[in-house]
Amino acid sequence: MAEVIGGAQNSQVKSATRTLDIIEYVVAHNRPLVAQEIATALGIPVSSLSYLLSTLVDREYLVRDARRYSAGPGLARLQASSEGFTLADRAAPLVRTLRVQLDETTSFFVRDGWEIEAIVTESSEQALRYSVPQGRRLPMHALAAGKVLLAALNPQDLDRYFSEVVLEPFTSETVTDEARLRDQLAEARHTGFAMTDEEFSRGIVGIARLVTMGGTPVGSLSVAVPKVRFDDDLHARVADLLERTASLLEDS
Repeated sequence: MAEVIGGAQNSQVKSATRTLDIIEYVVAHNRPLVAQEIATALGIPVSSLSYLLSTLVDREYLVRDARRYSAGPGLARLQASSEGFTLADRAAPLVRTLRVQLDETTSFFVRDGWEIEAIVTESSEQALRYSVPQGRRLPMHALAAGKVLLAALNPQDLDRYFSEVVLEPFTSETVTDEARLRDQLAEARHTGFAMTDEEFSRGIVGIARLVTMGGTPVGSLSVAVPKVRFDDDLHARVADLLERTASLLEDS
């Protein structure tokens, strides 16, 4: 077992070293480079290099133009002061880590009027999974991420919400009764967590935790799990990791 673990660690270190080598090699050249040139110079198999380049492009540390790669804007962010980072920048690595820990779809939502929007989302890699549409505005009352943000509203704004919004049913489980929803919000206000059970999408359970900064609600971390995988043990694990992750974001 020790040999297996040691081999995995060595592989991870090798991958990290190669990633840094790629960045340094590309930055050191004042022109775009093709993948084959990078592979030859650094002795990296093309199959491995393709994955690493794709990851660096996704994270904007490199940019790709046709078959050529050059330094990307993500490198400049590494030198920026903390004030230069957006809320999405701060949340993204924690959302990714939470997704890796659980291998369930994880997102960070913010409120936009009477709706919510996922500004960061990472989908599970399991065959049966739920994908959150990033950038699309979604109803607050039918998602755990929305309920926990509703619970954070002051009484006047919450009254305005109920007077202005039609509580649309998305499934037969969607809570559209104001009194019942208010009871759920009171519980979420007390615990900092909200949960939905097939209220927006059939077969999906959602758990969310409110995130505050300086005492002000800024968003919510949410995990979406297919109901067939959801049990008490997973519920407890998700809640624990959401609590820890939210605390890290609040302290950032």
